[in-house]
Formats: sequence, C-alpha cells, structure tokens
Amino acid sequence: MNKKIWAVGLLAAVMLIGAGCGQKPGAAPDDTPEQVTPAPDDQTGQSNGGASNGSDGTSTGNGGNEATAPEAKTESIKAYYTDPDLMELVEGSAEISYKEDQEKYEAAYQALQKSDKADMVPLWEKIELNSLKFENGALTLDVTVPDEANLGAGGESFAVDAIKKTFFQFDEVKSLQILVDGQQTESLMGHVDLENPMTR
Repeated sequence: MNKKIWAVGLLAAVMLIGAGCGQKPGAAPDDTPEQVTPAPDDQTGQSNGGASNGSDGTSTGNGGNEATAPEAKTESIKAYYTDPDLMELVEGSAEISYKEDQEKYEAAYQALQKSDKADMVPLWEKIELNSLKFENGALTLDVTVPDEANLGAGGESFAVDAIKKTFFQFDEVKSLQILVDGQQTESLMGHVDLENPMTR
C-alpha cells in the first residue's frame, strides 16, 4: 500500500511538474505572438504606406497627365498658297493642334501641304518634311524635293514666300533654315536663290 501511495504521489508530482513546464512554454508562445503581432501591424502600416506612396505616385502621374492635357492647344494660323494659275500668293487660314512647339511647327508645315479650297493650291504638297528642329529662335527644316514638286521659277518664288510668311508669323522664330536632304542648297528647285538662313 505504501508503495502504491508513493507511486501515486510520485505520478502526481511528475504531472504537476509537467503541467508547470507545459504552462511555461505555453506562456512563451503567448508572449511571442504578442511581440509578433505589432510586427505585422507595422508591416501592414508599411505596406499601406507603400500603397499610399504608390497611390501618391499614381496621383502624381495622373497629375502629370492632367498637367499635359491642358497643354494641348488648337490655334488658327495663317497659311499661304497660290491660285490655280500660279499667278499670286494667296493667304488662307488653318486650324492646328499641338502640345509642344515642335508639334506646332510640324502642324504649320502640314497646313502648307493641303487645302480644302479649289482656289488655294498648296505649294508644298509634294515636298516631304524629313525633320524639324527649333532651338534658340532658329527653325531648321530638312526636306526632300522630288522632281514632281518643281513648280518653275514663279511657283518656287511663291513657295519660298509662303513658308517664310507662315513661320515668321510665330514671334519666337527669328530665322528659318531650309536644308534639302540634310544639305544647305543655293536654290530649292533650281530657279530662285535661297537664303541660308532666311531671316525676318
């Protein structure tokens, strides 16, 4: 009996010790989540902060787009043509749309290439614009003049006058240089002397 009581007492003591040990590790994990819990909150805060930064970045991007959108302008400009008999220079008007200065000049050149009026014949219709550059008041056009674009002496003179009048209506353009296939040339079509560059 004494042995049984002793064994039961020993078992009870072991169980109590085991329970005590079990509670301590249990307490440690309880503490661990409490310490870990703020970390996800912090990470969430950081990720939210990242998201807000991202949204800020996006809004900045949108702001950039919004800032770009108002820059788009539509403007009525003067454009110059000739009559069907190539007898005189005719002033017309054209609506152009652009966001930057370079686009404005490209649109102005395109206006010289087309007309919706029979009595206004475009002098630059067949002359291809290869490139355009504007810097410090100097506008440079590089063009290709195919044989079919040759208008004779009178037409060439009108063509030069047309492009000068069209581009010099922009106050910021102080000089106009026309290159043919990347090179300066004494004449656009072989009949009229061409200034290098043309100035106001």
